[in-house]
Amino acid sequence: MAGHSKWANIQHRKGRQDKLRSKLFSKLSKEITVAAKMGDPDPDKNPRLRLAVKEAKSQSVPKDVIERAIKKSQGGDAESYDEIRYEGYGPGGIAVIVEAMTDNRNRTASTVRSTFSKHGGNLGETGSVSFMFDRKGEVLYPADAGDEDTIMMAALEAGAEDVESSDDGHAIYCADTDLAAVSDALESELGEAESTKLVWKPQTTTELDLDGAQKVMRLIEVLEDDDDIQRVTANFEVSDEVMAQL
Repeated sequence: MAGHSKWANIQHRKGRQDKLRSKLFSKLSKEITVAAKMGDPDPDKNPRLRLAVKEAKSQSVPKDVIERAIKKSQGGDAESYDEIRYEGYGPGGIAVIVEAMTDNRNRTASTVRSTFSKHGGNLGETGSVSFMFDRKGEVLYPADAGDEDTIMMAALEAGAEDVESSDDGHAIYCADTDLAAVSDALESELGEAESTKLVWKPQTTTELDLDGAQKVMRLIEVLEDDDDIQRVTANFEVSDEVMAQL
């Protein structure tokens, strides 16, 4: 029975991972379509589109899916999306930023508001928590891309501002307006990155215990499960011990 239970759990996780991957592909495709519609459909002439395509490739989105998303932007029947940022507080006063692309602002606002309420948080006004974050470009490389000194040197030469290295890898940060140029310079020096995107970087973080982490991560999970939500950021961290229990 234990073996069967274990297999069922593995299957459940596999199904969850496949579902998340499908949603990720869909959200990356939406970003590509919006970027191409707002500017030039040629990534070389459109920095935002170039970054969107680069991020999609780093997440293994198939080439034909990327090309279809760009082509979709040029059709007369392409959906029109509004980009909206929601801000609020999660359980324990954790600051949360929710970035959305939607074709129905009322639907998305209602969903986000009710999700915060149901999971021990509350939605605030625009600007209510974003002052606790910095808008930055983020480029991620695996640990085997080089040692800390090598990555730091490459990052500084590329025009980056900061590097955070750990056993998990290297996170390189730059001004949001410099991301396209910095990521191109890094790619020529270090190879393709694991991820290249604009992020909200917390100025400070709050460490959560197991109960707090479970509540906040549940809120984030439900928000990210919504097709209108592109990205969720919060200013918390958990220790390795708590992560192991999660």
